[in-house]
Amino acid sequence: MESAVEELMPRLLPVGDCDLAEDFDPTMPPRTPQEYLKRVQIEAARCPDVVVAEIDPKKLRKKQTVNISLTGCHPAPEGYSPTLKWQQQQVSHFSAVRQSLNKHRNHWKAQHLDSNVTMPKSEDEEGWKLFCLGKRVYSEAAIEVSGNENLGIDYIKATVTSVLEYLINWFGGKEFTPELGRWLYALLACLEKPLLPEAHSLIRQLARRCSEVRVLEENKNEERASALNLLICLVSRYFDQRDLADEPS
Repeated sequence: MESAVEELMPRLLPVGDCDLAEDFDPTMPPRTPQEYLKRVQIEAARCPDVVVAEIDPKKLRKKQTVNISLTGCHPAPEGYSPTLKWQQQQVSHFSAVRQSLNKHRNHWKAQHLDSNVTMPKSEDEEGWKLFCLGKRVYSEAAIEVSGNENLGIDYIKATVTSVLEYLINWFGGKEFTPELGRWLYALLACLEKPLLPEAHSLIRQLARRCSEVRVLEENKNEERASALNLLICLVSRYFDQRDLADEPS
């Protein structure tokens, strides 16, 4: 077994038998280099050949995999590519919105939701889709959403990434709507920098999906195209994902 271990982990500095004092005690701090080397050998020999980590699955998040695609966005259809000036104006306005949000964050922390507003729990994906998009857009059967505990509005801060993920997943198979656009803009405004890896992956996924929908639009709607351009612009130019940016027309 020892030779097999040495095959996998060869010694950098082979050590032979050491001349040790008769009173050498491996449990005591080493007094000489020879005693130190002998103690290392003894401790190495006691290590098991295989070590298995004990992991508590309850402490793991349900979704930990972050998929990052290296592909960029589809170019805008002819006549719908935003100018550089327009993109710069949107970034400037968005930055002002975020500054205002941060300025008043402490005020909103102290506020409570209206009694007629039922806030879904963070992990309730279907509840959040229904809450954000409404019954008309989210056209499935009505879902009973778990009640809140009169939580402060800052409760949303802890769920920004989760709700963003829910809506982007929904958008992956559905059409773009004004309700969806407003929520995506608001969630991006609440997204804190520097971005976590999960948020980084999500906003890139959002920009790519916006570019796909923009290309697939049969009846080009200027208002919808502008909203899709805006989201791509914010992801690429405000959140520094420049490889996804629209080239100025």
